[in-house]
Amino acid sequence: MGEQPKISISPLLQTEWNTQTEMLEVQHRQKSLFIGIPRESTLQENRVALVPSSVTTLVAHGHRVIIEAGAGLKSNYTDRDYTEAGAEVVFDVTEVFKCNILLKVAPPTFEEINLMHPNQILISPMQLATIDANYILQLKQKRVIALAMEYMQDQDGSFPIVRIMSEIAGISAIQSAAELLTKTQGGSGILLGGVSGVAPAKVVILGAGVVAEFSTRAALGLGAEVRIFDNNIYKLMRLQKQIGRQLYTSSIDSNTLETELLTADVAIGAIHSKSGRAPMIIQEDMVIKMKPGAVIVDVSIDQGGCFATSEVTSHDKPTFIKHDIIHYCVPNIASRTPRTASMAVSNILTPLLLKTQFTGSIEDLLYSDHGLRNGVYTFKGHVTNDYIGTRFGIKTTNLELLLTSNL
Repeated sequence: MGEQPKISISPLLQTEWNTQTEMLEVQHRQKSLFIGIPRESTLQENRVALVPSSVTTLVAHGHRVIIEAGAGLKSNYTDRDYTEAGAEVVFDVTEVFKCNILLKVAPPTFEEINLMHPNQILISPMQLATIDANYILQLKQKRVIALAMEYMQDQDGSFPIVRIMSEIAGISAIQSAAELLTKTQGGSGILLGGVSGVAPAKVVILGAGVVAEFSTRAALGLGAEVRIFDNNIYKLMRLQKQIGRQLYTSSIDSNTLETELLTADVAIGAIHSKSGRAPMIIQEDMVIKMKPGAVIVDVSIDQGGCFATSEVTSHDKPTFIKHDIIHYCVPNIASRTPRTASMAVSNILTPLLLKTQFTGSIEDLLYSDHGLRNGVYTFKGHVTNDYIGTRFGIKTTNLELLLTSNL
């Protein structure tokens, strides 16, 4: 056999035959968050934004949590529960406001806004019915990034904080209405569910969302007669499917609605607006025609209310009587059951805060999370919510333009 020909290898290819250095992915260390939770002092707020179990999770991921002494007491969480979870408990509220992220379950007061600093991130409810132009201008002047809990969206377009609070509010609305119907509370003396041989109370519900669903469940469970009104037929269909039975449903036709309200014992406002004020469905002349001693529970009061006669009330004095109709218009109705509500809010906020391990900060998370951006209403000295700008006559700036310009 003849000599085998030699294979010539290009110098450029010879490197492929050599041992290569292994390249490992380098994970960048995430920025730790500095989270502050003050004690709530307005509207008889009993909830707390983070429960101890959530604090444990956040601290384990390297984040720092500072909480004002007594912040969890109304939800039956002691300061010791928080210290054992890894939080720092302080008695001076100004120490809490030095944090980068402020979590609240009630809108900040003017005194609290004065303690804020530029670029601080505020996550709290906005409650349109309780704020004015001066309130927004103060947040704007402080150059904080303010996110409204009720407008923060999930990936499917739903509002997680609104949904979970709506579940609680829907059940609580029926429980409150049942109590207010009693003679001792100034009602007409009707048992919501009725008894054998006696007709049950009639409940009219405006809206077919989550509050309506859980109000309907609670009312039907007690034996009440339910009427549901909404202009979104899909929502009415979905509600019937969720309840699992045929229900009396109708679009919001003024004649039909008035007919049902005239004989209603309870009327519940449960319509949520995606961007601004809840629509006012019931005018004052229609309320005047309702039965004396009937009860209105306006769950939509945190967005202005569905009834023209609604006015914001508190847990200290939750009701008022107008045109012989009992009105219950507490904006933080879920605060009646603060421990359940606190756990529910904490379960939503904690995964959101943990997402920053991929972005480094909440502000960076805004770039990729459209649902989170939907909750922003002030950003570093700019008002970004169009409805608020129109309502209070304040110039607005597109948030996406501000983010891309990296102001």
